[in-house]
Amino acid sequence: MITVRAAVLEESGSPTVIRELSLIDPRAGEVLVRMLASGVCHSDLHTRDGDWDRPTPIVMGHEGAGIVEAVGPGVETPRVGELVALAWLVPCGTCPACRRGMVWLCAASPSYRHSLLDGTTAFRGPDPGERIRSYCAIATMAGASVVPAAAAIPVPAATDPAVAALIGCCVTTGVGAVLETAAVPTGATVAVVGLGGVGLSCVMGAVIAGASRVVAIDRVAAKLDVARSVGATDTILADDDAAATLRALRDLTDGGPDYVFEATGRTDMADLVIAALPIGGTAVLVGMPALGRRASFEVFPFVDGSRRILGSNYGSADPALDFPRYAEWTLDGRLPVHRLIDRRIALDDLEDAFEALRKGAYARQVIDRF
Repeated sequence: MITVRAAVLEESGSPTVIRELSLIDPRAGEVLVRMLASGVCHSDLHTRDGDWDRPTPIVMGHEGAGIVEAVGPGVETPRVGELVALAWLVPCGTCPACRRGMVWLCAASPSYRHSLLDGTTAFRGPDPGERIRSYCAIATMAGASVVPAAAAIPVPAATDPAVAALIGCCVTTGVGAVLETAAVPTGATVAVVGLGGVGLSCVMGAVIAGASRVVAIDRVAAKLDVARSVGATDTILADDDAAATLRALRDLTDGGPDYVFEATGRTDMADLVIAALPIGGTAVLVGMPALGRRASFEVFPFVDGSRRILGSNYGSADPALDFPRYAEWTLDGRLPVHRLIDRRIALDDLEDAFEALRKGAYARQVIDRF
């Protein structure tokens, strides 16, 4: 066992605490990853604030990258010394979805149990009986983590670890929503509502897809600047008047965009993107709201206009295939992920980062000092 510092949520709705924990040695099918970067994602905030019910105590973080320092028996990939991006949805490999190659639909993933493959936990407290779970089975807000080998995807060594971390969640979620879930065709018009890491990744995905117009919408002017820097053709500064935002979007897109991506996780914004659809238009819901929240829409025009709503989980990704591809795109300049990172922090700054996230202050904050 080794000792690491980790951000632990002791109880939902309470501040995280930084603790010294023991970490088990990797066993069969597991690897030890020394963490180099962890993104601070809205999903972490939902868990910290109690919007989502998760077992506690739990080591936080699900968007990370690091170096493999040890592997358990029988592990052939990844290898010691490789840079890996960590997938927060670990495929079980045997369920019907996994057998069809649709790993993002795996319902038997240990990620949903926040444990290792056999249901045990990687972290231990000073009391030998204290077992601490790993968020999504990877627990990236720690100096190191033991994870299922299938979660650790090798990426080119030249990749910035902070960029690799974002590929592990927000980039794959957003880019994949455009390229895989919606399969946006060349020449389509696209709008993206909400410009955090996921929404900005949707913008980048729309550029790669060859969209003729990409409209980026947010309440924070600085995020509109970032959206333009990654390829948005138009921006709208939203305010409390949703009707005015809707009119501005329709004016820019000749009555409404072909595809609208909702990346805030707010149900009122889900209402807005559905209302924005022209005949034949598609709304793609990417943002994750608090549990129990509902949206609504008028059914007759939705059916009469052959409109569609798609839900997109993890960008319909197969991480083993998509992570290396997205990493290569960052290196050749097609995917300027580095522009999303506007604050690098220490693990001790996590609660401050959560407060900034509540205010929508940054596109993506990354922990790079553990």
